[in-house]
Amino acid sequence: MNTPRLAQRYKDDVAGALAREFGYSSPMATPRLKKIVINMGVGEAVSDAKVLDQAVEELGTIAGQRPAVTRARKSISNFKLRAGVAIGCRVTLRGTRMWEFLDRLTSLALPRVRDFRGVSPRGFDGRGNYTLGLKDQLVFPEVNYNKVQKTKGMNVCFVTTARTDAEAKALLRGLGMPFGR
Repeated sequence: MNTPRLAQRYKDDVAGALAREFGYSSPMATPRLKKIVINMGVGEAVSDAKVLDQAVEELGTIAGQRPAVTRARKSISNFKLRAGVAIGCRVTLRGTRMWEFLDRLTSLALPRVRDFRGVSPRGFDGRGNYTLGLKDQLVFPEVNYNKVQKTKGMNVCFVTTARTDAEAKALLRGLGMPFGR
């Protein structure tokens, strides 16, 4: 089985550059990508269950594996929401699927975003993880435009082994993430 393009680039170029830049003595100290979590919240699923089924199908097409349905933890009367009602879906990518999704995201999907000037560098959480919000799922070429009834946004969270935001930013930039100003 051949390794994904970005995984090979990480091994060949990015890991060595990070070790030189931050002065790591051990290769195990070098930051790496652990997983990518894609979350799609579908608030309309409270009143119409078909919307959630379509979201699950689209997220499965984008990620390449079946998403898990997320349910409400609490009842909130203002939103007509009861505990246990399905309100979204998420998928966690690791290994080969993670690398292939990141490659598709940086090379195909993000350039298709209208008026794209790079992703926001403010999405770091202080512990080396980065979250990116996409406003619509049609930026992915796998999604069939004719079958989409309503555009749905999604959060893409990159979980790394980096200790600081600077390390994580250097890792993601080395892997091709186009950060803006």
